[in-house]
Amino acid sequence: MDIYSFPPIAAILDAAYTGLMQLAALLEPLTGGAAAAASVLLVTLLVRAVLVPAGVSQAKAEQTRSRLAPKLRALQKRHGRDRERLQRETMKLYSDERTSPFAGCLPLLAQAPVIAVVYALFAYPTIAGHANGLLAEQLIGVPLGTSLVGAIASGTATAATFAVFGCLIAVIVIAAEITRRAFRPPAAVDADASPLAGPGMLRTMGALQFSTAVVALFVPLAAALYLATTVVWTLVQRMILRRRYPLATP
Repeated sequence: MDIYSFPPIAAILDAAYTGLMQLAALLEPLTGGAAAAASVLLVTLLVRAVLVPAGVSQAKAEQTRSRLAPKLRALQKRHGRDRERLQRETMKLYSDERTSPFAGCLPLLAQAPVIAVVYALFAYPTIAGHANGLLAEQLIGVPLGTSLVGAIASGTATAATFAVFGCLIAVIVIAAEITRRAFRPPAAVDADASPLAGPGMLRTMGALQFSTAVVALFVPLAAALYLATTVVWTLVQRMILRRRYPLATP
């Protein structure tokens, strides 16, 4: 069953769609034929702005984890052979610090439904039983419902198709590379350091940064525009928050 066909969710999605199309109509005098694409960009920015508090919570949680990491390693060395004692001491440490191992997870889960609804606006051909008119609009002659892989497979890809998708994918790849370099987890300082800092995990996490670029090859242009805007916003937001909430130096 398609979750977006569930009546309450379909109603929310349809209301969001109506607002999106009204926004496109308002932008048309300023942006002309690119009004629909401009509305995608603007809605994405507005949604990311609303979700800033969730990003702040995650940044604070990441800072707390980095501060507690040496204490957790010390507990592992001291009680590593007594798993029950280690668990008690670990939970006591979190309690004394007034935090938990899951700090930052709740804001991440809370924003998931919002992101799912917004993404569906830009990717689903049908909304609440009617056609998604947004995907019939164009950007530089390329329909917002066109995917790069689909256009190539059907033989309908044009120079404009390659140019538009090429620019968006380049933006995503550049943002991913900057993210990979700027937010690489610190190297392990001893044998008991977190496995997240191991060489294999570092390579895997680095590769995952580029998965969005692969996804952008297959989704409609509207969704690809959303993805490119999101990764750039996320990069800038993380850089600002990292300065505001720096990690503890190993």
